[in-house]
Order: sequence, then C-alpha cells, then structure tokens
Amino acid sequence: MLPTENRLRRREDFATAVRRGRRAGRPLLVVHLRSGSPDPHAPGESAPPTCAGFVVSKAVGGAVVRNQVKRRLRHLIRDRLAALPPGSLVVVRALPGAGDADHQQLAQDLDAALQRLLGGGAR
Repeated sequence: MLPTENRLRRREDFATAVRRGRRAGRPLLVVHLRSGSPDPHAPGESAPPTCAGFVVSKAVGGAVVRNQVKRRLRHLIRDRLAALPPGSLVVVRALPGAGDADHQQLAQDLDAALQRLLGGGAR
C-alpha cells in the first residue's frame, strides 16, 4: 500500500504533473513526472514527500480490472519512490493493454519510463 503522505489526491496536483511535467510513454502506460523544486530547504525543515497518482480509465477494463491495475501500480511505485527527487509529482496513466498485462510487464514498462525521465538513474 502507498503511504498516505505519498498519495496524489488533488485535481490541481494531477494537472500540474501532467501539464508541466515531463512525459515518457511505453506500450502499457504513460508516466508524467514533475520534479521537485531544486531550492534547498531551510535548516531543520524536511524535504516534501514525493507523491504519486494513478489514472486508469474504463478503456483498461471493468471495475475489477481497473482496481487490479491500480493496486499493481501502487505496489510498483512504492518501491521506486526513493529513486525520485524529493517533492516530485508522478502520475501514471494506464493504457488499454495494461488490463491484460501481468505484474512483470507493468514493472518493466514503469522502470523503462522512469529511467527515461530521470536520465538513466532509476532502478
């Protein structure tokens, strides 16, 4: 499960990540990444958490399939949050083929997209 502080919930945050962030597309998903601000934080202040959100439309499948895809993506992104810059906003949009894909295929596409966005520095 993705910790509460790492969940993207507000519509404005989703819009910021999609409109102002970088995008990497793969056959099963599209990842939008809005990197955190490069400004150093005040002494004693902790860095803002990296937040992730998911968009899984009805084109992926019925409710059961969509929820299964979201659960898989949440699990995958949780393990990769540490590789992302603090304060980043990540939106993972599942494409129609994601409903038929297994866990390993989703992981490969997610890793490839994150590597492209981070310049080869991700898992």
